[in-house]
This record gives sequence, structure tokens and C-alpha cells, in this order.
Amino acid sequence: MCQTAVNVPDPVFDELRRHFDSRAIVEITAAIALENLRARFNRALEVESDNLCMLPASHPARKAQAQG
Repeated sequence: MCQTAVNVPDPVFDELRRHFDSRAIVEITAAIALENLRARFNRALEVESDNLCMLPASHPARKAQAQG
């Protein structure tokens, strides 16, 4: 579930600091981490989509599903 390492390059943080203070960057990071948790949890347990947010037909996941 957690094979892929997460390394955020310094230029990404430099750009964030142009727009947000440290507190906001922590909040944004927490929100992203929460969504990552949900995605990994659902993927690991093969939880199907509820179709609230449809992926475009060109998305790799949709293409794989069509082939599967």
C-alpha cells in the first residue's frame, strides 16, 4: 500500500511560500495527506467508486477498467 516514497522538491515549497504562510502550507499538506489515505485505503480494499466525481474517459484508470 505504501511502496511509493514521497519526496517534495524544494522548488515546490518555494512556490508555495510565494502564496501561503507556514500555517496554510501545513493545512494544505494535511488535506492532501488525508485524501491520499482515503485513496490508498479504497484501492487496497477494492472499494468501488460512488461516481460522485467521474474521471474523464481519457484517464488511465478508466482505460484500464475498460480493458479489464
